[in-house]
Amino acid sequence: MKTKEFKTLDEQIEILRNRGLVINDVDKAKSLLLSENYFFINGYRHIFMKNHKSSDFIKGTRFEELYAVFQFDRSFRNILFKNLLIVENNLKSIIAYNLSKKYGIREKDYLKPSNFSQDIKKIRQVNDVLNKIKRQIKLNGRQHSATLHYLSNYGYVPLWILVKLLSFGMINELYSILKPDDKLQVAQYYNIDVETLGIYIALLSNYRNLCAHEDIVYDHRTQKEIPDCKYHRELDIPMMNDEYIYGKNDIFAIIIMLKSMLNKNDFSDFVNEVSYELNLLDGRVDIIAQNKILDRMGFPNNWEEISNLR
Repeated sequence: MKTKEFKTLDEQIEILRNRGLVINDVDKAKSLLLSENYFFINGYRHIFMKNHKSSDFIKGTRFEELYAVFQFDRSFRNILFKNLLIVENNLKSIIAYNLSKKYGIREKDYLKPSNFSQDIKKIRQVNDVLNKIKRQIKLNGRQHSATLHYLSNYGYVPLWILVKLLSFGMINELYSILKPDDKLQVAQYYNIDVETLGIYIALLSNYRNLCAHEDIVYDHRTQKEIPDCKYHRELDIPMMNDEYIYGKNDIFAIIIMLKSMLNKNDFSDFVNEVSYELNLLDGRVDIIAQNKILDRMGFPNNWEEISNLR
């Protein structure tokens, strides 16, 4: 089995230079590699490679350009994370409202297995998810002021309070075990079908985790694709082999999901913030055209027009 050896800052600089990266200010580059992590910055090199088989940079690529993509992804990740938290909070609120209205406000009532999918194939999943939720109450219920207040004064935790303890991933699991009618109540709020919302929640949860752990986001691809929708058609996204080439399992798919799940003002602000960061990046990178960066992200050139679509 191969092993990775520790590399000093000087060795890291030498590796990058040997691959053709232009480094004019060595001290500044070393400082950034130390503070930001060589492995992480190096993870953004692919867009600057001569071709997909090469590990050499396009001739003339500067360290500052590599770092600019790193900075862009950090800013983009923060913008995305902020809006994913809005979606997460809204989704939790909608699910909590509908289940509380139908099944009651005490956990002994709303967490009954009979309130969830009765599909025989999901019996184990239902029990597993409900046990995870009950475990959250037991382990963390007295660690948060709101849940502690209800436990101390009323002896139970209403679902609209409990959801604050649940991760986006747990909300994804909870949605997956809802009865069809309850899924429909949630999906109708977003004006999308039940199955599509399930895909959206799973993928948004995935991106939420990437953002929270400061992973590379701007060119991330998911294994699961979102279904074709009106935004693919109205933006006239190109197709290859009868499949849209953008907006399926890439960052633009996230844009489409947020279009469906954020309110108009929040989504408009989101698009404006991303557009601003892309313009900043365009001014900092000379060696490659912006349309190559957009392609890497899965963005069509007219991506901003989605903000004006209904």
